[in-house]
Amino acid sequence: MNDTSDTDREAATGLSPYMTDTPADLRDWFLREVLPLEAALKHYLQHNWQDRATVADLLQEVYVRVYDAALKRRPETTKSFVFAIAHNLLVDRVRREKIIPIEAVDNLEALGIAAETPSPEAQTSARDELRRVQAALDRLPPRAREAFVLFHVEGFTPREIAQRMGISEKTVSYHLNEGVNGLANILYGATPAKGGKP
Repeated sequence: MNDTSDTDREAATGLSPYMTDTPADLRDWFLREVLPLEAALKHYLQHNWQDRATVADLLQEVYVRVYDAALKRRPETTKSFVFAIAHNLLVDRVRREKIIPIEAVDNLEALGIAAETPSPEAQTSARDELRRVQAALDRLPPRAREAFVLFHVEGFTPREIAQRMGISEKTVSYHLNEGVNGLANILYGATPAKGGKP
């Protein structure tokens, strides 16, 4: 059994047991060193978490965890400590929700999540299906493909798609319907009923 010294634990956590603060000191530290990291932290969370609607909540949870930890001991290196907490929060969310964003797939070992390996036949079938869908997407008109991917793959709202593409929401709806109908026709040789949801 390895005995870890206090110095080793401090280095691993970035916390120093020698820093004690009054509530005013802690507040000042938080305002001076943590809040200026907000833009970079928000970018990190948006890049590493697919559900954009929860990024603000994640950001607040990071702040709560940082502040709670600093109540016990203030970190010596604020930036690395804050981003370590953000990373750990995302890992906790992935484990809890059993949601594995595409970005996390490359790093499953680091997350400590056991991946169930599908059979070789299932892998081959899934790859073939992905190629088939990609080929179908490639055959869509460019604007319909762009709107379809932004909505169904990237999770953008119609309003966000309209802003990004420089078109009206009604035109976005048209392109989404065109994409769904085109894919159904290409993949299944049939067009879905009119008025269906994209």
